[in-house]
Amino acid sequence: MSEIFNDNFDIIVVGGGHAGCEASLACSRLGAKTLLIVLDKDTVGYMPCNPSIGGTGKGHLVREIDALGGEMGINTDKTMLQIKMLNRGKGAAVQSLRAQSDMYLYHEEMLKTIVNQPNLTLLEDEATDILAENGKVIGVKTKGGKAFSCTAVVLCCGVYLNSITITGDEKRVGGPASFGNASSLTDSLIKLGFDVKRFKTGTPARIKKDSIDYSKFQKEEGDCTILPFSFMNDFYLEEQIPCYLGYTNQNTHDIIRANLDRSPLYAGVIKGVGPRYCPSIEDKVVRFPQRDRHQIFLEPLSATSDLIYVQGMSSSMPKDVQELMYRSIEGFENVEFVHYAYAIEYDCINPLDLTLSLEFKKCEGIFTAGQINGSSGYEEAAAQGLLAGINAVLKWKKLPPLYLTRDNSYIGVLVDDLCTKGTNEPYRMMTARAEHRLNLRQDNADLRLTPIGRKIGLVDDARWNKFTKMQEELERAKMALKKGVSPKVINEYLLEIGETPIDNGSTFENVLKRPKVSAKDLEERFHIFDGLSPLTIERVQTLVKYEGYLAKEELEIEKAKKLDDKLLPLDIDYSQILGLRLEARQKLNKIRPASLGQASRISGVSPADITVLMLYLKG
Repeated sequence: MSEIFNDNFDIIVVGGGHAGCEASLACSRLGAKTLLIVLDKDTVGYMPCNPSIGGTGKGHLVREIDALGGEMGINTDKTMLQIKMLNRGKGAAVQSLRAQSDMYLYHEEMLKTIVNQPNLTLLEDEATDILAENGKVIGVKTKGGKAFSCTAVVLCCGVYLNSITITGDEKRVGGPASFGNASSLTDSLIKLGFDVKRFKTGTPARIKKDSIDYSKFQKEEGDCTILPFSFMNDFYLEEQIPCYLGYTNQNTHDIIRANLDRSPLYAGVIKGVGPRYCPSIEDKVVRFPQRDRHQIFLEPLSATSDLIYVQGMSSSMPKDVQELMYRSIEGFENVEFVHYAYAIEYDCINPLDLTLSLEFKKCEGIFTAGQINGSSGYEEAAAQGLLAGINAVLKWKKLPPLYLTRDNSYIGVLVDDLCTKGTNEPYRMMTARAEHRLNLRQDNADLRLTPIGRKIGLVDDARWNKFTKMQEELERAKMALKKGVSPKVINEYLLEIGETPIDNGSTFENVLKRPKVSAKDLEERFHIFDGLSPLTIERVQTLVKYEGYLAKEELEIEKAKKLDDKLLPLDIDYSQILGLRLEARQKLNKIRPASLGQASRISGVSPADITVLMLYLKG
């Protein structure tokens, strides 16, 4: 191919959503000359769906992005209107941060970060062709008639590939929120060998906040006693904007049922597969006919906007039906619409075509991240973008890729699920997907991943110094709990909280293992932690309370590692291995797992097949 290039870059990132922001920042911060191509600057860090970051499982991802040196947690802390710890009354493994963000400010701050980042060039254009020679990427062409060379490209196309939005019988060719779409790139991906499919997602209406009767809703305040997302920040958000909780009713459901013939979802107009865990309101009414109400959640879009996002009311119904069903809800009788709900269909790829580094198996140097990989959500996209960006740089530097694993991160779980199991619907991260979730708590993401970020080069000196100071504090807290304590000193406190007194001397660590004892109480009552931070005290409490469970989980992790450490040559012809079942041969030849561990997680590969592979490796 004798292509004439307008400019030369080390890495090109296509798309400026949450995946593209993390990918381009990671690449440029790691020293690569990086080009970020976006359809419109206004799409950079844009929130086309709900104005929030985090949530169950998703908050873990944001903490991990931050621990590795990414941007999402920092930007969320700059722009949040409210923050809350979900599942506060449950175990530490499932507690997750969730912040309401100012969506306009989030975009502005992220765009500012992108524009001011050294080694990073922002270009408004449409990528139309990925150029490759001899099985390797060499550049990208744009609709504007330009061509740029590169060693690696990271595709973060979001929901913009051949996207259409649908409201009733109204169809618009374009992306979310009236943005344009990318109409040519899919053809280029198909020529390169990508398996392309069609997914669908949706969003609810935006309504005027002054048209709501808030007295009919339950006010949901944030937490003023928890720290924000980034491990670099120590502040508490005192002034917070409330959200509101409400419910649909039987009248709402009757309106929906009476108009299902006008629903694009049920009339067969929508062909894409929608998200199981974030269904439209009409889908919920049909799938759960026994429910007499469904929860809705009112979220402010911005501190400076008069718009409210109605979570739980995603729909593609015609506008007149939307008005009827929204106004049937108590408190919404006089609601005024600014933007109607819509569904959006878009092209995405089969993630089984990717390695665990998020590189395309059929063409070296092409990485993909975010909703193009079949996932949903800002946090899932950002996590993939960060990993894909890191691996694009490692490809450029001719270094081995970074593989995050199921036992060291939710990012590892996310990527392994997509690339090993695939997905037939938009994938959403949940704590239930992680088998080692007690070890993958949101509070210890820095302990798990900051050393990896430091080794790669994304963790700067300021973050590293803060991390090492935290480690030192944690060791001091552990030593403080080793101190002996007598019945005379501790029993009065134990009796006060309803715990059985001790007969002989013990340690504060043993006392802390009791259900009603808290590390905070021990500090307030006995000053054993010598002024250590509340965060450190909370961390050490978790380690002590869950010591037995953590030890048991560590054994399971070690057991799983034995399979993951047994690497499989990438050139194996599984069809020639006697003893493998036909389905296993087909799946193994398609996915080409990197290890026995990954092979064992492939749907259709049985324990008996793994035994055959073990014998094969032994020769």
